[in-house]
Amino acid sequence: MTGGVMDRLPGEAGAAPGAAAAEAEAEEEADPPAADLPAPQVSERRDPHPSRMQMPQGNPLLLSYTLQELLARDTVQVELIPEKKGLFLKHVEYEVSSQRFRSSVYRRYNDFVVFHEMLLQKFPYRMVPALPPKRVLGADREFIEARRRALRRFINLVARHPPFSEDVALRLFLSFSGPDVQNKLKESAQCVGDEFMSCKLAPRAKDFLPADIQTQFAVSRELIRNIYNSFHKLRDRAERIASRAIDNAADLLIFGKELSALGSDTTPLPSWATLHSSTWGSLKQALKGLSVEFALLADKAAQQGKQEENDVVEKLNLFLDLLQSYKDLCERHEKGVLHKHQRALHKYSLMKRQMMSATVQSREPDSVEQLESRIVEQENAIQTMELRGYFSLYCLHQEMQLVHVYLPLTSHILGAFVNSQIQGHKEMSKVWNDLKPKLNCLFAGPSGSPTPPRLPQDGVSPR
Repeated sequence: MTGGVMDRLPGEAGAAPGAAAAEAEAEEEADPPAADLPAPQVSERRDPHPSRMQMPQGNPLLLSYTLQELLARDTVQVELIPEKKGLFLKHVEYEVSSQRFRSSVYRRYNDFVVFHEMLLQKFPYRMVPALPPKRVLGADREFIEARRRALRRFINLVARHPPFSEDVALRLFLSFSGPDVQNKLKESAQCVGDEFMSCKLAPRAKDFLPADIQTQFAVSRELIRNIYNSFHKLRDRAERIASRAIDNAADLLIFGKELSALGSDTTPLPSWATLHSSTWGSLKQALKGLSVEFALLADKAAQQGKQEENDVVEKLNLFLDLLQSYKDLCERHEKGVLHKHQRALHKYSLMKRQMMSATVQSREPDSVEQLESRIVEQENAIQTMELRGYFSLYCLHQEMQLVHVYLPLTSHILGAFVNSQIQGHKEMSKVWNDLKPKLNCLFAGPSGSPTPPRLPQDGVSPR
């Protein structure tokens, strides 16, 4: 009756049949050391048939989406609305607008938290993006803006994820305008199991997995780790480039203002300098007029920095959020499904020891029957864990495919960066060229003709 499961527990055949049942019961709920546990063979293939070494045609494991198809599923905007005061503390509220549902609703950060919890509850084997951290006190504008951007990335990744986009929870979150969306979300999840319970293919997930799924999982995980590290560095550099453009804009603006202030100076000239009063007056007039061009240069630099923040840095952050969600999913797979499977196997082995001890000690028939019933329940639990393990790998395989669907986003990001640099330099070059003729009066010679001074080529001042 129970031999099939016990065959998967190496080292259990030599268990002492006379072990005290009380000791076994005391150990039953304790977490076993990882080193003492048999590794659960969740992805082990038994008696593989040659026909299963290749993917069957029409395999539901394989996805056929393109990046454009995913992006076209929905575009969600998250905008900050004016602060409102709660009973004790101020709270931030967001206007969340969905193109797909043609809706606009108001949401607070805690609404996002409950929605995130529902996604993890219903889709534990999928890439659920992480939420930005909550900060109760001392939230400055920079933090609030960064969190708004992160929430926008989160909801767009969710709205474009194939299983999530068809779930009732997403529709409620993006379109329900009632007074308590949190309770509405929780009610929608009541009496509804997770994806394993609702997916018709879940019990047969093992049939669609390739024979080398464990190797593929390990390779994919390493690949994502490397891609994440590289994109993290790219994002950091892109942030610095955009930040330098914005800092450059501030410097140019101050530079122009200082030139204007110099040209507007009304301090009278001393008597010994009156010989050159006309020269100083002309210089001041020219300097005062340059502030307009420097203000325009500052505006162009600021526009370039903001554009690169939105089209380059933000898209890099979006892709990093996706990669991080895959890394988190791998962690859940190992620490969740596999760990629970290990605990179930350990608990099962303890029950078998109790059964053997009860048989040797000739306990009451009712007690033995109860123990047998518990063993059968545990066998079913182990079988369910194994099926969940295969389904988890099935989902991991699909989620990795989704990551690859998003990879062409790299070309969009690079294109946006190159175009921003070209356009920004082109526009600023035009302003610099327009500014140059206005400097002629600064270099006016004795005859009034412009004679720009020659700069030394070797760094040595002319004698």
